[in-house]
Amino acid sequence: MDLISGNTFWPSTLEQTLDFSPLAEDLDCDVLIIGGGMSGSLCSRLLGERNVDTVVIDKRKLVHGSSSANTGLLQYSNDKTLTSFINTFGGTNGVLFYRMCKDALDQLEKLAATLDINPSFIRRSSLYYASTTEDVQVLQEEYKQLTRFGFPVEYWDEQQVAARFPFRKTAALYTHEDAEVNPFQLAQGLFQSASRLGVRIFEHTDAKHFEFGENEVVCHTSEGTIRAKKVISATGYETQEIKADRGATLESSYAIVTTPVEDISFWHEQCLIWETARPYLYMRTTQEGRIITGGLDEPVLDSNQREIRLLHQQKKLLQALQEHFPDVPFKIDYAWAAVFGSSHDGLPYIGPHPRFPNCCFLEGYGGNGAVTSMIAAQLLADELTGTHRPEMELFSLTRTTRPAPETTKPLA
Repeated sequence: MDLISGNTFWPSTLEQTLDFSPLAEDLDCDVLIIGGGMSGSLCSRLLGERNVDTVVIDKRKLVHGSSSANTGLLQYSNDKTLTSFINTFGGTNGVLFYRMCKDALDQLEKLAATLDINPSFIRRSSLYYASTTEDVQVLQEEYKQLTRFGFPVEYWDEQQVAARFPFRKTAALYTHEDAEVNPFQLAQGLFQSASRLGVRIFEHTDAKHFEFGENEVVCHTSEGTIRAKKVISATGYETQEIKADRGATLESSYAIVTTPVEDISFWHEQCLIWETARPYLYMRTTQEGRIITGGLDEPVLDSNQREIRLLHQQKKLLQALQEHFPDVPFKIDYAWAAVFGSSHDGLPYIGPHPRFPNCCFLEGYGGNGAVTSMIAAQLLADELTGTHRPEMELFSLTRTTRPAPETTKPLA
């Protein structure tokens, strides 16, 4: 699958990327991770910490798939509101997922602090504004649910928004304890640290086919064979080409990065910004004073169509940014289109599948992919090293849209 069109920004921020050889021999290991993006990097680091004999392969260079197109907004809120999750999955599981996202942000911060490659992990707040007056009630209800369960959030009316920004919105939620990150450097740093912990990593190594045995999986590549007791498939959106029951919708999404702006004081606390409309527009800043704006999701296109469509969509993104901040002369420096996927019920897919013995899938779909990948890496690392995590049932690959079984005692 051709995942990206255009010119992504993040690889330009790292002068020297990691370099690993292709596989050229037969190997045995306890866990084979297929995929060298954000999900694979998190799994490799956590398994390396636990001294699990782990091998990682990727058919490309590391972090040159979807993770290089990730715009690095880290939030405990999701594309689907807490209110909607509670309505779909029940109070306990809806709140459980949001709390797991918030805990995952803390874990990402701790991991980022250990890396030699600085991923520019910075805590930020988020402005989530009503795109229309009809959405004000949605925000009011979401504010009630978030405060009820202890999430750090403020409700702002139109005057409060206008006092802090050069645009007006009828209402907004201002959530705290979110973050921004350079996702490319984060994943590169995680792989670097995993390698030092003994994880064996191979680039330009494509998994051609598998043999599923009772106690192992044999992975055949062009130049070698890997026998693994367990396999983690962390292939992102390309996982949809493997399983018949895809469970997700793929779209094309667009993003631009501006040239650096000398004075960023017009942007309140350099917060993350997004909206209630679907598909939504989102914006963030960088340490260099650049602005990243993305959205305009639409049905997935092939690479040639995306390339043509990108010329139109980048202009629309620049126009939207200019409407929010009319006094700033923004100029586009980078622009790209990428495949983006969302699950049908808003949750990621994490865990085994009955058709693939001794395999686990990690599908962190949605706009909060890095956060859900952190959740998945923790769950899988625990399960693979002997600690049962009942929360895995919530993310089952064979789940239906019916409310999942409550995994803890009901909340008050």
